[in-house]
Amino acid sequence: SCCSKIICNGCNIANQIREVKGKLLLKCPYCRHQLPQSQEEAAQIRMKRVEVNDPVAIWRLGVRCRREGDYESAFQHYKKAAELGNADAHYNVSCVYRDGEGVEKDKKKEVYHLEEAAIAGHTFARHNLACYEGINGRHERAVKHWIINAKLGDQKSMEGLKESYPDGLVSKEDFAAALRAHQAAVDATKSPQREAAELAREELEKIKRHREREVVAGNLSSLS
Repeated sequence: SCCSKIICNGCNIANQIREVKGKLLLKCPYCRHQLPQSQEEAAQIRMKRVEVNDPVAIWRLGVRCRREGDYESAFQHYKKAAELGNADAHYNVSCVYRDGEGVEKDKKKEVYHLEEAAIAGHTFARHNLACYEGINGRHERAVKHWIINAKLGDQKSMEGLKESYPDGLVSKEDFAAALRAHQAAVDATKSPQREAAELAREELEKIKRHREREVVAGNLSSLS
């Protein structure tokens, strides 16, 4: 949203459908201000949020910088947002130290920021931590991470438990409890709005792939 709040795709689609059907102005679902009418206006709004130290806005600016190939600026924005407590930023900082994008690779700092992101509820980070522990032979710690994540509905962590169960790395009771909690978490996230959002996403992906094929075909045609 324009005020840097995070909203699920289902709620976003439901709000857009309500506004379109009612022939209403498109507004931010949180602050109810009219959405920006140009890229320039959107950029100004983003920078205002950055200037007041909004951690989500700063993190998103880092993501934008990385997409543009400015890894040094991306890292600085990620780092600042992480200092302000943003879980996504901690995760991105860990990835930067893992891949060495604009900084030297540092396993200790990578793991530290993974831990900070996981503590803040970042499921990707906790799953990566589980894999890290497993690779280093600390299977009990890996399983604990997967159990926490699986209960939050994370599918990759549930798969990790399924692979660990036959080897006796997770008890029958813990596995069954994690499986029940995982299914309950998944069921709790289901809604007609989110299903509509997923269908819309798939349709957009189809359109994107079609356009990409058209560009490729056009380029090949110009070469012939």
